[in-house]
Amino acid sequence: MSEHIYPNERRYYLEAERLGPWVVYPIVEELKPKARASGLWNLFMPIHEDPAGLSNVDYAPLCEIMGRSLFAPEVFNCSAPDTGNMETILRYGTTEQRAAWLKPLLDGEIRSAFAMTEPEAASSDATNIGSSIVRDGDEYVINGRKWYTTNATSPACKVIIFMGKNQPEGDDPYRRQSMILVPRETPGVRVIRSLPVMGFYGVPDRAAEVAFDNVRIPATNMLLGEGRGFEIAQGRLGPGRIHHCMRLIGLCERILERMCRRADLRTPFGRTLADQTITLERIAEARILIDQARLLTMKAAWMMDTVGNKEARREIAMVKVAAPLMAQQVIDWAIQMFGGGGTCNDHLLTAAFATARLLRLADGPDEVHRNQIGRLEIKRYRGVDPDLTGGHADVLALDEADRMAREGLWPCPEGFNA
Repeated sequence: MSEHIYPNERRYYLEAERLGPWVVYPIVEELKPKARASGLWNLFMPIHEDPAGLSNVDYAPLCEIMGRSLFAPEVFNCSAPDTGNMETILRYGTTEQRAAWLKPLLDGEIRSAFAMTEPEAASSDATNIGSSIVRDGDEYVINGRKWYTTNATSPACKVIIFMGKNQPEGDDPYRRQSMILVPRETPGVRVIRSLPVMGFYGVPDRAAEVAFDNVRIPATNMLLGEGRGFEIAQGRLGPGRIHHCMRLIGLCERILERMCRRADLRTPFGRTLADQTITLERIAEARILIDQARLLTMKAAWMMDTVGNKEARREIAMVKVAAPLMAQQVIDWAIQMFGGGGTCNDHLLTAAFATARLLRLADGPDEVHRNQIGRLEIKRYRGVDPDLTGGHADVLALDEADRMAREGLWPCPEGFNA
């Protein structure tokens, strides 16, 4: 990081600003071979899928370090959505699908996109997805309009994982969706526009709006089978959510360091910022918030490793809410400390803030995760005898209160009830 990443960040941002989101940034391609030659490549690969892979607990500190720079994950071939797409194809793809797409993704020769969110639907509820996947002989015909499809503007993007409905009606609303592999160059796939994230094009996200007009795809491109889209999504999104949180923690560690150094450098009204109580309070609160988020993230990673993603879903949801909120607050304090300079990207802060704010929506908004946490918490106590836990919620019965009063346990003043 200190030899190759930090010294090249300014060049990266300048390339992104000058070239826009429609090209491959030269600095990234220059650094990828160095990372691969150093053995720092595909670090995200899970040990349960690859003997050479890492557990979530082992990957967490590496992901945090990469997260200190917004462009580092791609250099190490560990950036979203490629990591989630690679895990998806590895876990659910056929031998032929892996050969066609997984190998070049793992080798860093191509990139990928994930098309799920739609502009005309409340996409926090994925059962609302309106895009269609219709069987026609040996092919599927795809129609729909997606947006915030990360990587779709990159010329390196060669495959899109597309989620749509192939069974519009059915008893189970979670068995109507499927996922299918769509080669980017297929006729009918059209990138409508690049979407900025709070004014940033290509940094931190190459988001795009994409139209799929009568796109014909071989039936062999279906992932896992018809109606298995939600199953795939749950397997895909759990690790992706925790990776986002790990990276945010690294980003905030770096920003906190900059806050501390800035506090010693600036001297308004005759004394340094470091001598002002408000500065010390914010730095202290930032330290507490970052460490809390890290511990919660590590607990989620440990549970994913030991009891599986399904059993860890509460912890994954908790950190997905906590980490972006923490990051947004810490970065906001840093912007305030840096003054006017904090509102441009000379100090990394505005791109960092855009990233944190984006991640309160990506992979499910805060509200969805809070609802899940609340439901799981209520369910946790159903069927548990409150006599064993002291968790009674009912009021003291009237006859019991009356008995206690008659026995003098709640004495009233003499003559009060006369």
